[in-house]
Amino acid sequence: MLIDNVTDILNRMMRAAVLADRSPDTVKLVAVTKKVEIEAIEEALDIGIRVFGENRVQEAKAKIEHFRGPGKDFTEKALSGVQWHLIGNLQKNKAKYAVHLFDLIHTMDSAGLAEEIDRQALKINKTQRVLVQVKLAGDETRHGVSEEKMMSLLKEISGMSNIQLEGLMTMPPFFDDPEQTRPYFRRLRELRDEAEKAGLLLPELSMGMSHDFEVAIQEGATMVRIGTALFGERSKQ
Repeated sequence: MLIDNVTDILNRMMRAAVLADRSPDTVKLVAVTKKVEIEAIEEALDIGIRVFGENRVQEAKAKIEHFRGPGKDFTEKALSGVQWHLIGNLQKNKAKYAVHLFDLIHTMDSAGLAEEIDRQALKINKTQRVLVQVKLAGDETRHGVSEEKMMSLLKEISGMSNIQLEGLMTMPPFFDDPEQTRPYFRRLRELRDEAEKAGLLLPELSMGMSHDFEVAIQEGATMVRIGTALFGERSKQ
């Protein structure tokens, strides 16, 4: 049952935070709803989940409009505090839709994308919250800005009028042993600390998924993106 999975995850998040001498309140659960049916999302809402992460703009659009659309049978109280986060790669031609749909975009990785988001946000008088995705592994198939170019991108984004830069995000390689992800999470925290010493305020670190979120929390994660451990295995299509 979903409620059992949620309870287990929240307890494990709490234990990981306490182990790192952190308050459990400093870590948010982002429930990843990629390929999750509307009924399961409604159940998660009833349980009390308030932050949902989607990988694709088009799939997210149908779900978000289901809850936000006119005539829907959801009270203001039922949807109070609900946020939708984009956690998958964003192409410039989808920026317009992302700005309309998402409270927070985790995957900003280029000045060109930032400029387009800033332009689209200006059109609707919105300040779009974003995280910069940093690529810490050498895998060329992964998205994200390199360590070497990160600081210049952060500074460029911080000067944009309709973007609010809130932190960093990363996706390390998958390892069967979660401990092997620790150096990647630690490095992201170090990069954040270096940026803050340079005058940037970056309170959020989005890192950690179903198999390694406890290690991520121990290394400073403020958001963990969890799908499989909540909703079970989903189709890979």
